[in-house]
Amino acid sequence: MLNIFKRKPKLPDYSFLGVDLHSHLLPGIDDGARSLGHSLALIEMLQNLGFHTLITTPHVMAEMFVNNPEIIQHKHSEVLAALQEKEADVKLHAAAEYLMDEGFGDKIESGKLLTLPGKRVLVEMSFFAAPPMLEDFLFRLQTKGYHPVLAHPERYLFLKGDMKKYHELKDRGCEFQLNLLSLGGYYGKPTRESGYQLLEAGMIDFLATDLHHEGQAERLQEMRWDRHLAKVLGKLEFKNGELEASP
Repeated sequence: MLNIFKRKPKLPDYSFLGVDLHSHLLPGIDDGARSLGHSLALIEMLQNLGFHTLITTPHVMAEMFVNNPEIIQHKHSEVLAALQEKEADVKLHAAAEYLMDEGFGDKIESGKLLTLPGKRVLVEMSFFAAPPMLEDFLFRLQTKGYHPVLAHPERYLFLKGDMKKYHELKDRGCEFQLNLLSLGGYYGKPTRESGYQLLEAGMIDFLATDLHHEGQAERLQEMRWDRHLAKVLGKLEFKNGELEASP
């Protein structure tokens, strides 16, 4: 059997994106990096994949991950200090990934959401159903001057194949961020199919890793040999470069 690592990859790396806007790199505050050393290892892996700017986005969920700006900024400072000590050539910013749950409305009203550049707010839904107040949340975000970015729309299988619903979300001002891992089948065939459908419909604004652990980084490396992936991505443009500035 031919070893794929002896063949030239179809996708040299992910430097055409440059900025990774969705990851879980801060130690010990969600289901991502477990320790400072683990944070540094994951950041190095992302550098090796071609990313030069990382905007890490810890989960914010009622009861499960009760992170707030102070906790996230403290951990961000800790990792920044370690990167500076290593003289690592990478930019690391911090925002958050907000679950649109029962506590999200209060967070909107506080005006203290951690954002991507352009006052963009990375939001996610349950994988099983849209939140009852979805339209209200989107409206309230925008009245506060925020711009919602929906994380991994391809993973909400209750939306699979319903392009009308996706278009409605776009019409309500949502930008879409697709997980690169979805295109490699990491989350299963239905998610992969949804990812490609959204890409081919021109509905994806951003690509990101949503990196939590080393196994995902290894899968992203393997995906560089995917001929179909390289062909599709080579035809499209994404807005990651708009996020070069510090949030």
